[in-house]
Amino acid sequence: MPSSKKIIIVSGKRKTATARASIRTGRGRIRINNVPLEIFEPEVARMKISEPLLYVGKELRGQVDINIKVKGGGFMGQAEAARMAVARGLLKWTKNKHLQSALAEYDRTMLAGDPRRKEPKKFGGPGARARKQKSYR
Repeated sequence: MPSSKKIIIVSGKRKTATARASIRTGRGRIRINNVPLEIFEPEVARMKISEPLLYVGKELRGQVDINIKVKGGGFMGQAEAARMAVARGLLKWTKNKHLQSALAEYDRTMLAGDPRRKEPKKFGGPGARARKQKSYR
């Protein structure tokens, strides 16, 4: 007999960091790379990840367990990728248009990614724009 457990898998990206979040019914546990959100370091990243959770309210937060796997990038890029995955997952879970407009009004990067990427390096210098210096005297 198939189980009626609801599981939603969503992803979020920021720069080179990629986060995959799986959301299922539970007791409100949130884990990032198997570390509970309450003890996740640094504190700035923890606060960034918990922003969408503040918007949905305590009743929904206590109904779902969120497990996030994050790879690549730095700690802040990972935090913003996880934040995007959580926000998208909660939207998919609730199917609430009012919540979607509230999150988009607060900060659009919770739902839509930032397309900026690193410019590729070109020849003749150490980076994308910098060139080797030359002296005529």
